[in-house]
Amino acid sequence: MKSESVIRILAGTFVLVGVALTVLVNRWWLLLPAFVGANLIQSALTGFCPPTLLLRKIGWLDSDGIVHWGGRRGQS
Repeated sequence: MKSESVIRILAGTFVLVGVALTVLVNRWWLLLPAFVGANLIQSALTGFCPPTLLLRKIGWLDSDGIVHWGGRRGQS
């Protein structure tokens, strides 16, 4: 799976969780989807995406931008 798809799934999940928490808990949870939206805009303009840095650091993202769930087998 390409990293762009993983980022979209992650962003959509955080937006839905933020909206649900806003309805169920407190309206301040609207800050979560607002942050996600701002981060998506920032990422589109600058090319800097913190989630891809995390995926690369834990070894799930290769140099071609493909995500390997659980890391690559045979790698030390």
